[in-house]
Amino acid sequence: MTNITPGMVCAHHHLYSSLARGMPAPRGKTDSFISILENIWWRIDAALDLDMIYWSAALGAAEALSSGTTCIIDHHESPHAIEGSLATIAKACRDVGVRVNASYGVTDRWDNAGNIHSSVDASTKMTSGARRGLDEGLAFIKSGGRGMIGVHAAFTCGDETLHEAASLAESLGVGVHVHVAEGLDDVDAGSRLERIAKENWLLIHAVHLDRQLLGSIVHNPRSNMNNSVGYAKPSTRTNNILLGTDGIGANMMEEARLAYVRLREFDVSQDPTVVDQWLQNNYQYFPEAKNDKVTWSYYNMSSPWHTAFTTDMHVLSVEVDGEKLYEEGKFMRMDIQEIRAKANEQAQRLFERLES
Repeated sequence: MTNITPGMVCAHHHLYSSLARGMPAPRGKTDSFISILENIWWRIDAALDLDMIYWSAALGAAEALSSGTTCIIDHHESPHAIEGSLATIAKACRDVGVRVNASYGVTDRWDNAGNIHSSVDASTKMTSGARRGLDEGLAFIKSGGRGMIGVHAAFTCGDETLHEAASLAESLGVGVHVHVAEGLDDVDAGSRLERIAKENWLLIHAVHLDRQLLGSIVHNPRSNMNNSVGYAKPSTRTNNILLGTDGIGANMMEEARLAYVRLREFDVSQDPTVVDQWLQNNYQYFPEAKNDKVTWSYYNMSSPWHTAFTTDMHVLSVEVDGEKLYEEGKFMRMDIQEIRAKANEQAQRLFERLES
């Protein structure tokens, strides 16, 4: 029995989503996956600037740390604030004390005239925005940033952009971080990616993936349920399975408990060690997190058979690289009250832009 675990890893996050809570009601319908993207997330993406990006990342990182998560793989998009966005996210996480692997999700959905499209034909030439996004990923990694080359999704990119992203990632020795077949709108993702996907790619969601692709699949059960896109059935895949949150916080113990009950609903023969293995697989991207120290209020943290059924555990303290960064509500590197106040200011600025 022990109340100590390593630091946890969130294998897929959108840190900017920490500002979305309490946003004004969408003006359009949100009764389908594509309408949720059009009327919520793509509007938020387009309204972001670097100040919003910094404080949303700082808040997201602080919330991660207080839940025992010391490492985040982040996927970011801000079409009107591309340059410097990844360095801004990295700085915010560093200021709090959380490690981050950041990528900019390139897309051709914004054409060169500034018009947005719900989907993009495969024959579409790379847009200037997609080119700038690839350049941002390249600059970040070349400057020493820990990252991947990001792609939003196949259905919002032409083949030229997909192949350019794959080629750039391979030249840098990193993988591609891409949403794959999250909704039926992206059902052709498998056929478009199967010739270029590599084993070091992160395939996010794969709910409607119709074939085997190289890469690790990141399961995000809470988000999939929230967006009503279906169940990914990760236990039926031969890929390595990791666990993420898709921007709904970074509490990996909570996500794991939800992943377990959703798995049991699908296949009652499964047990908690399956989801625990998904959590363990996250360490392939941040092996150093195993040396971090998280102290919990619960004393059976080493047993997935206990943690899967215990809902009242909380983090007492967190040490990263031997440095205590969090203890009983107190953050050692930054003032959490300042983070919350600044993030709230940026959220209000965001909301004003959404309503204008």
